[in-house]
Amino acid sequence: MSARGEAQLQTSRPRTIARARQVGDSINEDRGGERRRQLTAEPRVALAIQYAVARTHLPAPATLRRWAGAAAERDARVTLRFVGRREGRALNARYRGKLHATNVLAFVYDESPQIEGDVVLCAPVLREEARAQGMPLADHCAHLVVHGMLHLQGYDHDTDRAARTMEARESAILAALGVPDPYAQAARRARLDR
Repeated sequence: MSARGEAQLQTSRPRTIARARQVGDSINEDRGGERRRQLTAEPRVALAIQYAVARTHLPAPATLRRWAGAAAERDARVTLRFVGRREGRALNARYRGKLHATNVLAFVYDESPQIEGDVVLCAPVLREEARAQGMPLADHCAHLVVHGMLHLQGYDHDTDRAARTMEARESAILAALGVPDPYAQAARRARLDR
């Protein structure tokens, strides 16, 4: 190979590495000091969005897809449905035995390698909670979309340890999305209320 060919090869390598980092690939250095590119493809998320309530002030579909995609650890096929209080209460009563609407419910279809399920968000409850907590509705929606997506992947908060794990994961995902940590905000509010 000519000196010119070697120079082209050497100058193109850093661009390849920079490009790999730019598109989310990881670069690992092996023992011999050579760099290897390992593709770490982002999970693909097929998200169907349903609005059983007025879309007023609810996040746009592109925003919802970004949030769901950030929380997906593997490929996913998910329906995200915004419901009213009546449907939220009926679902919570039927599947959890609770006689009130709740903010988010997650329904896993099966234990396949791909995430498959539904995330149901009760819009009136989300609005009330956001107002009561003094946070933008979009931030609260982001939190609960991430929360629901993590439930579909097996995360839970039924024990203190599991709750700490899930909350830490939620906080990290939300930080990457530029959304303030809801658990830190809740702790601050609790200290101020004393």
